[in-house]
Amino acid sequence: MNYKHVKSTNLLHSHLANRFGMLTLVRFGASISLLCLLNVMVLAQASSSSYPGAGSRRNFTLFGDLKISNAIGEEEKPLILDVILYTRGGDVFGRQRISNNGRYRFNNIFNGDYYLAVELDSTEIVRMPILITNSTTPDIRQDIELQWKATPRNAPGVVSFADSYHRVDQNKTLYQKATQEIERKDFDQAIKTLKSLVALDPKDYPAWNSLGMITFIQKDLEAAETSYSSALSAKPDYVPALISLGRVRLAKKNPEGAIEPLEAALKNEPGSASANYFLGEAYLAMKKGSKAVGYFNDALRLDPVGMADAHLRLGSLYNAAGYKDRAAAEYEQFLTKKPDYLDRKKLEDYIQANKQPATQPKP
Repeated sequence: MNYKHVKSTNLLHSHLANRFGMLTLVRFGASISLLCLLNVMVLAQASSSSYPGAGSRRNFTLFGDLKISNAIGEEEKPLILDVILYTRGGDVFGRQRISNNGRYRFNNIFNGDYYLAVELDSTEIVRMPILITNSTTPDIRQDIELQWKATPRNAPGVVSFADSYHRVDQNKTLYQKATQEIERKDFDQAIKTLKSLVALDPKDYPAWNSLGMITFIQKDLEAAETSYSSALSAKPDYVPALISLGRVRLAKKNPEGAIEPLEAALKNEPGSASANYFLGEAYLAMKKGSKAVGYFNDALRLDPVGMADAHLRLGSLYNAAGYKDRAAAEYEQFLTKKPDYLDRKKLEDYIQANKQPATQPKP
C-alpha cells in the first residue's frame, strides 16, 4: 500500500515544497510507502497554559475533506483516521477521528503557526505546516488527498519501520475509549482507562505515552515521569517519550537528568528541532550558555518559525554577555515571526536602543 500526498488546496502550499522523504511502514503483510514531510517530530503534548506558536486572535476555523483514493482495480479500504492540529511549539490544539472521505473541522483557532497531521492506527502518515495570519480569511480550507497503492513487502529503496502497535479487541476498545475521553478533556476518566489498559498490557508504549501526557497536563510530574519511563522500558527508542521525559525533568528543575533522554532522542531523530531546543534549555539551566547556543541555533535551522522562542533565549544569552547588538538582532527576528508577542513594545525599545546601525555607503 502506498500513500503519497498529492493535493493541498491551502494557499500556503509552497511551505510544503522540497520537504518530502520516503518512508515505509510494514502493516498486515504488506507495506505502506508514503511521501511524508521531513519536518520536526513534535511532541503531541497538550498544555494548560498558552499555546506556543499561536497569536492572540481566536476566531478562525480550519476545515477540509480527507480523501484516500485507490489505485485502479484495488478494492476500497474502510479506514478510520485521526486528524490532529498541533501548535508549532508541540502542543495539541485539537484531535478528531473521521472515516475516509470525511470532513474535519477545528474552530476558534488562534492566528499563528501550526502543523496538521494525519494518523492511521496511531502512526503518523503525513504532516504539513499551516500558517494563519491576521489577514487570513476566517474560514481556511485545507483538503488532504492520499493515494493508496499496493506494493510488495519491504520494497527496495525505502526504509522499513515496525508495525504499528497491535492490540487485542478488548485493549483496542480501551485505547479508543481513552482517546475519546482525552478529546472531551475528561482527563481523570482517561487516566483510569489508560491505567486499566497498561495493567492488561504493560508493553503498550503508546498508552504509557498518553498517560504521561495527561499527568503532565495535570502537573503531576512524578506520575508523568513514571509513565514516560514505562513507555521507554517497552520501546527505548520511542522519540516522543524521550523528548517528553526530558521536558518533565526540566519542569522538575532537573536539567542534568534531562540531558540523557534528549540526547537519545536526537540520536534517533537527528532532524528533531524539539530535541535540539530542549537540550538548549537544559544547558541554559545548567549555566552552560556556550553549549546552549549551538542547540538553539540548530533548532532554528530545522524549524525557523516553530522554534522562534529560541531567538528569545539567544537574545538573553547575548545580552548577558554584553553583545547587545546581537541580542537586538535575535529579538528583531523573533518579532518578525511572532508579531503578536505580548511584550512586543519592550523588545522594540531594546532593539531601537541597541541595534547596530546600517553601514553608511562611501561617498
